Amino acid sequence: MKITDKTVVQFHYVLKNEAGEEIESSHGSEPLAYLHGANNTLAGLEKALTDKEAGDKFSVTLQPDEAYGERQEDLIQRVPVKHLQGLPSKNAKWKAGMIAVVHTEQGQRQVTVLKAGKFMITVDINPPLAGKIITFDIDVVDVRAATDEEVQHGHAHGVGGHHH
Repeated sequence: MKITDKTVVQFHYVLKNEAGEEIESSHGSEPLAYLHGANNTLAGLEKALTDKEAGDKFSVTLQPDEAYGERQEDLIQRVPVKHLQGLPSKNAKWKAGMIAVVHTEQGQRQVTVLKAGKFMITVDINPPLAGKIITFDIDVVDVRAATDEEVQHGHAHGVGGHHH
């Protein structure tokens, strides 16, 4: 079955930066699952997966505009320390370069700590990979028709997908 709108796709990936260094990989865990055509993954990745089938392996390099977007210099903010989550331990302190999670009206968002103070922290709310050229090595594991419920909910259910 080819990957088209309203199919659920399961795939493994290795994400690399412009220098070819591995940033992240799904190998060693369940494959990622998403509902194709529902804007549930990066635009460039979804475009590259269109018409592929289970068993296909390929690489795709994405420019910032089809991945995490260009960096926006005006997305630097000061936020109260209490709003940041994700410290590795209770005794740890926020330091420049660390990635934190902040809850916003649009949901959870990753931010990068630029400067840590006692009560306020300066963060960059650009996605960490904004402005970067990235490459995905993709291994399509499975493609199936989405259920009516998945189409209605706008996301994949089950292994690698959303659990209600």
